[in-house]
Amino acid sequence: MERLHPDTLTRALPAVDRPHYDRDALRIGIVHLGLGAFARAHLAPVNEAAMIDQGDWRWGICGVSLRQPDTRDALAPQDGLYTLAIRDADASGAKRERLAIIGTLCETLVAPEDPALILARIAAPDTRIVSLTVTEKGYCHHPATGALNADHPGIVHDLAHPNAPRSIVGFIVYGLQQRHAAQATPLTLMSLDNLPSNGTLLRGLVLDFAGRVDTDLQAWIAATCTFPCSMVDRIVPRTTDDDRKAISRAIGLDDAWPVLGEPFLDWVIEDDFAAGRPDWSVAGARFVTHATPYELLKLRMVNGTHSALAYLSVLAGWRTVDQAIAQPAMRRYIGALMRDEIAPTLPALDGLDLAQYAERLLARFANPALHHQTRQIAMDGSQKLPQRLLGTIRERLRNGLPIDGLALAVAAWLAYLQGRDEAHEAYPISDPLADALQVEVAAAMAAGEVAHDPAHRDEAYAAHLIGYRPVFGDLSGNDNFVKAVAAQLKQLRTIGVAATLAARGTTMAI
Repeated sequence: MERLHPDTLTRALPAVDRPHYDRDALRIGIVHLGLGAFARAHLAPVNEAAMIDQGDWRWGICGVSLRQPDTRDALAPQDGLYTLAIRDADASGAKRERLAIIGTLCETLVAPEDPALILARIAAPDTRIVSLTVTEKGYCHHPATGALNADHPGIVHDLAHPNAPRSIVGFIVYGLQQRHAAQATPLTLMSLDNLPSNGTLLRGLVLDFAGRVDTDLQAWIAATCTFPCSMVDRIVPRTTDDDRKAISRAIGLDDAWPVLGEPFLDWVIEDDFAAGRPDWSVAGARFVTHATPYELLKLRMVNGTHSALAYLSVLAGWRTVDQAIAQPAMRRYIGALMRDEIAPTLPALDGLDLAQYAERLLARFANPALHHQTRQIAMDGSQKLPQRLLGTIRERLRNGLPIDGLALAVAAWLAYLQGRDEAHEAYPISDPLADALQVEVAAAMAAGEVAHDPAHRDEAYAAHLIGYRPVFGDLSGNDNFVKAVAAQLKQLRTIGVAATLAARGTTMAI
């Protein structure tokens, strides 16, 4: 089979959408840091639709992989072309797929190979937006507080090596330093990661780092660059080898790295751009004055329930989201969690019916065509829980409200950290704090074993792990929180996930 490439594009099968514009006319206007599947399934197709609609070719994307060359190695021989497969099922449950070849990616780079080139791209006059999808752990911050982690190895290295940064914050600041020295226009720095007030967080980290480098640079960034907050929502599973083979057959060309996504797409972004932007609204983006209410909605309703489902499912051995949500007790639990504990903490949004939103989310989770792996969602829990679950818990505790469902999600993470499911199958703990967490888990298990009263075993275990302040912050030592989590841990340990969920009753159907 021929390889996907501009020279073979006309030989893609007729049902496949493809770029019909002159890709040679594209100029790089966006440098995207963190060229993973989400950026290629969300930002890139929306950006492509906007460019085509407006006939404005100044917004091509330079995608930067921050660690490994695998994405570049797959896409460079294809001149940045790749396939987006949108998958779902019809009313009868039959799986279906819509295929489009995306052309907006002009260049793929690997940061460790040539950090000076990445800085030059950020500093280039044509660049007007630097966007990020680097996951929560990529920000080199303390998840519990949002402050820059000055002891992070990447930050320590970058302060000593300005010409060869490794961290996102270092690349941004030193790239802006080159722009400032050249008296170039300021930039928009646009986070697309699942973090509360992501633009505000990024701004604080960049200004902190810049102040350690040059206070004049810090002042210029603060006065001229913009950091819009945003909310992005689309489920994007990891591409498997089977997906590559199936999509290549479906387009009639060999695509080394296609991406998958669900039909649903939402993007809410503050309209605060320092040097212009495409009109992404033509493909479903919404420009707003303040994105915070939408961020809170996404983090708590979508990401919070995704994490709750994932940790329980890994323990139970349910490997995909659709398999998990097909369990009636799991569906009742997730529905009740949204309705009873999360929704009451959310501000009102004009035109939004939270009950309908929850129903649609349950339907998205049930999509049988995505095969979204629960272990993938379970990764990096130390970075995710503070954003997705703990804020909701704090708010409910402050108001004296019950947290039983949320406590079960946290208990599932604490049990997940032991690294074995209910069938005693081992799995890796993929987390930037994995080593420290394993030390804490061992100490927590020891504390549970030496508890004077066996009935206090789970409370001792929970109390020790909740005392880990890099994750739990000011929740450490909160007796009400510890007792609620310990009660759920005892249930999981004694009767297992399925029975724990079933015991929550049948009155919680949404």
